Amino acid sequence: MPKEPTIELISVGPGQVVEFQTAVVLRFSYKDGDGDLGRTDPDDHSLWVKDSRLNAPDGYHIIPLAPPDAEVAIQGELEVQLRPLFLLGNSTQEVMTYSFHVVDRAGNRSNTITTPAITIIAAPDNE
Repeated sequence: MPKEPTIELISVGPGQVVEFQTAVVLRFSYKDGDGDLGRTDPDDHSLWVKDSRLNAPDGYHIIPLAPPDAEVAIQGELEVQLRPLFLLGNSTQEVMTYSFHVVDRAGNRSNTITTPAITIIAAPDNE
């Protein structure tokens, strides 16, 4: 198994969300040949998720998925609840995708995956 992590999309959803209200859940599988995926410092991000409408990705913390001093091949699944989406423009609906990758402690970057489209709809007025 290579030392660079690899990921595969399992699911992302729901496919339609209400802005500020509905969280998107990203599920993916991972493989890493030397087990150095994840970090002990919660401010040190291993998962990078980019909204197709924005320029920069958001970082997410992944806990170490194997003991920090062990060099063992690992594989498994992760489920991450992403920050709620919101509309950027004046429209009542927008369509976007996420692209994401992981980086291990040695700095090896995985493949990048782009999700199917997600539709964001405006929150109903509470008047």
